[in-house]
Amino acid sequence: MNPAERIIQHLECSIPQLDSLSFGAPVTTVYNPLIYARASWEQYLRSYGASPKDVLFLGMNPGPWGMAQTGVPFGEVETVRSWMQLSAPIGHPPQEHPKRPILGWECTRSEVSGRRLWGLFAEEFGTAQRFFAHHLVINYCPLVFMAESGRNITPDKLPKRERTPLFEICDALLAATITAYRPQFVVGVGAFARTRLERVVGAGEHAPRVVHILHPSPASPIANRGWSEQARDQLRAAGVW
Repeated sequence: MNPAERIIQHLECSIPQLDSLSFGAPVTTVYNPLIYARASWEQYLRSYGASPKDVLFLGMNPGPWGMAQTGVPFGEVETVRSWMQLSAPIGHPPQEHPKRPILGWECTRSEVSGRRLWGLFAEEFGTAQRFFAHHLVINYCPLVFMAESGRNITPDKLPKRERTPLFEICDALLAATITAYRPQFVVGVGAFARTRLERVVGAGEHAPRVVHILHPSPASPIANRGWSEQARDQLRAAGVW
């Protein structure tokens, strides 16, 4: 069984576990793209994640205009459609926030973090096939959390009683993903992802090396000052590229 099929199989256990969790205020709406955009997520994995990888990039959780719309980590719509050439159908979550509708391939909003991340990879490798020959991008947590206003709530901001069972599920999924792909490097996109990688990877003789790069979010003033150049320098300094 190739790595993509192993992860898809593992999700069969993880998705019901995630569904069993409950979240209180300020969270009012939760999206799980692994359910309503499952076809797209599986198309991504089967198209680009069917073989072991040298490098795994780890994000935090889906953005409202990225993976929430396309089912692909950091999945800025135009990048996924044109550069990756993915087109599987996208459904809808059972409870949809009026300010964060799921429009799938019809979404005209661009997720800046995804555009920056995949833009760097396109600049460095040209084609998606060349990038994915040795790399894969995944997220730590597959869920999107929103307040009543539509404001995005990241997993690290959840109260401990909600974080603990969520992180147990996500840690297990991350560990299974690393085992399936056997990377030499695991790259945390931002400090949160690096912290989870350090917790899950451990210090075994054959453990991958944990690296991290600046998160491309426009909310970061540093990231708005030439993010791609900074991230490229970090990857080269760490020996990833």
